Amino acid sequence: MALRYSPKHSCSACRTRPPAFTQAWTLYPYQSPLKEAIGLLKYYGKISLAGPMARLMISSLRSLPPIDLIMPVPLHSARLREREYNQSLLLAHRLSTHFHIPLTFTTLIRTRQTTPQTALSRKDRLKNLRRSFAVTSPESIKGKTVLLVDDVFTTGTTVNECAKTIRKAGSGDVYVVTLARIL
Repeated sequence: MALRYSPKHSCSACRTRPPAFTQAWTLYPYQSPLKEAIGLLKYYGKISLAGPMARLMISSLRSLPPIDLIMPVPLHSARLREREYNQSLLLAHRLSTHFHIPLTFTTLIRTRQTTPQTALSRKDRLKNLRRSFAVTSPESIKGKTVLLVDDVFTTGTTVNECAKTIRKAGSGDVYVVTLARIL
C-alpha cells in the first residue's frame, strides 16, 4: 500500500544489494486471515482458494508495465509430485488469463530439491537456493519482459534467484508480484 504513494521507494536491503529483478510488488501483509488462507492453499490442497486470491492480486495491480510472459516460481519435481500442484502456477494462470499475457511454466525449472525456505535464516536461505534454477529454452525468453509470480515474499531470496537465472538466460526486465509479504 505504501508504494502506491511512493512507487520509486527502495527498501534498505535493495539499496545495499540491488536485486536481479527490476521491481517487485507485494500486495498484502502476510497476516490473518490471508496468512491462514495461503497456508490452506499451499499445504492442505484447498485449490479453490486460488481464484479469490488471484482476484485480490488483480484488484491491487492497477496497471502493469508492458509484459511479454508470465512465469510462476517453480517447484522441484519431487515436491510437485508430493503436493500435486504449484500454488504459484495457479495464481499465475489466473493473472495470465485476466491480463491476456502468455504464461510459460516449463521454461524456468527448479533443478535441485532444497530445504523449505520457511525453516531457514536469511543467510541460510541465500545458500540454500544458489544455483537451484535453470531456464530450459533461453531462446524463448531472449529480450522478453517477464512477470514472475509467487505467493509469499519473505526475504526475496527465491524470486531474486529466479530473476538472476532468467536474466542470465537473456531476458529483458524481470518484474515480480507476490500476494503477500512477511513483515
